Amino acid sequence: MPYPDEDFLLLSGIQHMAFCERQWALIHLEQVWAENVRTVEGKHLHHRADDPFKDESRTTLRIVRGMPVVSQQLGLRGVADVVEFHAGREHIKGENCRLENRSGWWRPVPVEYKRGRPKPDDRDAVQLCAQAIALEEMLQLHIPSGFLFYGKTKHRQTVALDNQLRQHTFELSRRMHRLAHEGITPKAQKGRHCSLCSLTEHCQPYWMLRHRPVKSYLERMCRVDGEGL
Repeated sequence: MPYPDEDFLLLSGIQHMAFCERQWALIHLEQVWAENVRTVEGKHLHHRADDPFKDESRTTLRIVRGMPVVSQQLGLRGVADVVEFHAGREHIKGENCRLENRSGWWRPVPVEYKRGRPKPDDRDAVQLCAQAIALEEMLQLHIPSGFLFYGKTKHRQTVALDNQLRQHTFELSRRMHRLAHEGITPKAQKGRHCSLCSLTEHCQPYWMLRHRPVKSYLERMCRVDGEGL
């Protein structure tokens, strides 16, 4: 069921949700943000990719940078770093489309730019998948794969947009909407990812995990006092 316009969330947030749902809530619900080396490098990389005045046209390739995308199914809107449109002479239903002021048929391929190296999880892939789902809705076709470009390796990584990845993307988007609707910031879950997060000082995961509720503290103290009477 499509989401109402007022409930739409930022598409880029799905990567935060895949990394840590508390991080997503701090950024998107509590409006907390902090810079570190990784976020600054990422901004520079995306600035080059998202420049809308640097679109490129070739005989068989059209490159659109900073393309706005929206998905009614996911309830997400945002900007795709790069969408490549590859030319073809024949129409293949569900695979290619027309472009304004362009002859022939064009097959879209989303390309997401990331700093660093490929991740051991799918946090980057779900963001790419969400972009693809949005493009599919907008252009009325199917996109089987896309690319992740990493700043450290300077290479593209092909991502198959299979059913498993799509299902995970939908699950994450539903979780985002649920937390946004309830206004809930989840508790910290300590892990190796905490050392990579720019919000560690705001999140205070180790302090929160060590902290005992006041009720538990008072109950424990009462038991101790009772035993000494």
